[in-house]
Amino acid sequence: MSNTYALISLGCAKNLVNSEQMLYLMDEAGFELVPDPDGADLVIINTCGFIDAAKSEAIDNILEMAELKKAGRLGGIIVTGCLPERYKDSIMEELPEIDAVIGVGSFGDIVDAAVAVIDGEKLSRFAGNSQPVDEIPRIVSTGPSWAYLRIAEGCNNFCAFCSIPYIRGRFRSRAIENVIEEAKDLAEHGIKEIIVIAQDITRYGTDLYGKRSLAKLCHEIAQIPGIEWIRLHYLYPDQFDDELIDEIASNDKIVKYLDIPIQHINNAVLKKMNRRGTGDDIRALFRRLREKIPSLVLRTSLIAGLPGEGEAEFEELCDFLREARIERVGVFPFSPEEGTPAASMEHVDADEAQRRADILMELQAPIMDDFCNAFVGQTLRVLCEGFDKESEMYYGRSYADSPDIDGQVFFTGDASEGEMVEVYIEEADDGILYGTAQ
Repeated sequence: MSNTYALISLGCAKNLVNSEQMLYLMDEAGFELVPDPDGADLVIINTCGFIDAAKSEAIDNILEMAELKKAGRLGGIIVTGCLPERYKDSIMEELPEIDAVIGVGSFGDIVDAAVAVIDGEKLSRFAGNSQPVDEIPRIVSTGPSWAYLRIAEGCNNFCAFCSIPYIRGRFRSRAIENVIEEAKDLAEHGIKEIIVIAQDITRYGTDLYGKRSLAKLCHEIAQIPGIEWIRLHYLYPDQFDDELIDEIASNDKIVKYLDIPIQHINNAVLKKMNRRGTGDDIRALFRRLREKIPSLVLRTSLIAGLPGEGEAEFEELCDFLREARIERVGVFPFSPEEGTPAASMEHVDADEAQRRADILMELQAPIMDDFCNAFVGQTLRVLCEGFDKESEMYYGRSYADSPDIDGQVFFTGDASEGEMVEVYIEEADDGILYGTAQ
């Protein structure tokens, strides 16, 4: 009988890809995945360590698993990913219930860790976090119709508030032939939507080929039979060039939805946070994108309460939101991350940062409602993701909706999971669209 294990994957899409790679390696080694850690021989907790809330979630999960282990209902605990990478010198001492830890450069060692823990041994593996990206196959866990495609690892931007370059290492692109090969394999398994991810996809290729190569990569992915949508996540605003904008505008398979985190709009705050470019550069880029790409949906993230943000700077950010009418916005209160330059800078307290974040979301809510309401009376192409028994309707996403971030489209009529369906939109309610399949 094979040893059983459960997997808890926390954090971002890039972390999920690492979890999927571990699923593949464990499956190849003969371990059996079970849905519940209660009663399993092992649990793997793949953690995020980016901000305090993510660290707390990871630690809560570890402590919950420790209680199961203490009660004799779980074998060993393996903790992988960003949290152990960030606290490699202390995590097993601080959390002695853990049996093995694996850093972000050592996901390929998961089977060694599992075998060691089964044998009653402790294990700690931390390879360099800036080595070439491991080309490990994976078992896609996101469903039959869409998948993430990670094209690079790490980050060179070193924004003052962000710990990712210290945790995930320097920016490293995957070779274009490896990315294309993986995209072809996904298409052969029925994947229709590819979500291209990295911490900064606009920088893709600069380290390997000496030039930005995202436009070329997207052009090649679009030639793969079966791929119908290519969605781009995390484009750094100062890395856009004419070639990329023209490719997005002219390539019918690239959905007109761009995730461009800007964090702020005030020049002094941007400079203090080591963001390249000015607020006027951001405004000009957004105008240029909207002129070149009809029906464009912009998504961005903002941080309220950053060091240097006084009342005037915050009001400038509010004015920008009112004027720019960005369709999708995520707002976060500033979280001072130990080890980052911003952590030692003067800033407002947590309550004030949250208050400002709430104000920004209140400003954004009617803008997002207007955007959704404008779809009523239109026909949208929707990627069907399943059937909801409670509402007795199918559900899916349009080009304007990224999974687990934005809204959904619910519709009646005939459809099947993974199918592209034309849906006539009849109603919008709190970010959700309702309609009938045509």
